[in-house]
Amino acid sequence: VGVLRSGGRVFPCMTCLSLLLETRDLYFSYNGSKPVLKGVNLKLSPGQKVALWGRNGAGKTTLFRVIMGLKKPSGGEVFFRGKSASNDRRTLGELRKAVGFLFQDPEDQLFCPTLLEDIAFGPLNLGFKAEDAREKAFEILRIVKLERFADAPPHTLSGGQKRLGALAALLAMDPEALLLDEPTGDLDEGAREILEDILVSTQAALLVASHDAGFLEKITSSAYCLENGILINV
Repeated sequence: VGVLRSGGRVFPCMTCLSLLLETRDLYFSYNGSKPVLKGVNLKLSPGQKVALWGRNGAGKTTLFRVIMGLKKPSGGEVFFRGKSASNDRRTLGELRKAVGFLFQDPEDQLFCPTLLEDIAFGPLNLGFKAEDAREKAFEILRIVKLERFADAPPHTLSGGQKRLGALAALLAMDPEALLLDEPTGDLDEGAREILEDILVSTQAALLVASHDAGFLEKITSSAYCLENGILINV
């Protein structure tokens, strides 16, 4: 946690404590090649809704994966609530419980025999009783308008239904923040409206990577641009 010093006394830095996620001077490269991320400094406060612009290959997915600890930075650190998640496994575990990451390919997140089981998986891991986890899963399925597919194998769903199902699995964890990687892919107009309604009304902080300008304008209030590995606050 950052500190302020006054008259020899040490006080917590309130700015640091108010942040949910932060990256400081973050670098990443694949196998020693040219860095994909170059000194990225990003801040996300509770409830803040932020767009992440960038061309294909700019490093947006890589940034998300580094934040979630799926890739190790070659320099710099990721912080969760002022504590380093890059150097402390306990803090990384806290981050992963509080922050949901929606992959570009929803099939990477749906792996149970039925959609209901996929949605209930997270609450069960949080300690819910089986009956309570199923009730929570049904509640979330109703929100994303997929309750009629509760007993369907995920592989039988359409691309858009899979994407909403993967989002439902994250929402069932009551996340404090969501990292969304191209969330409108495969969505028809009806599914897109459901997604927009959910993201506009959620209290969770959002960091959304998308090429869909109209979608971002509806759900976010500030933006970063990632270009040539450098993050710019726009």
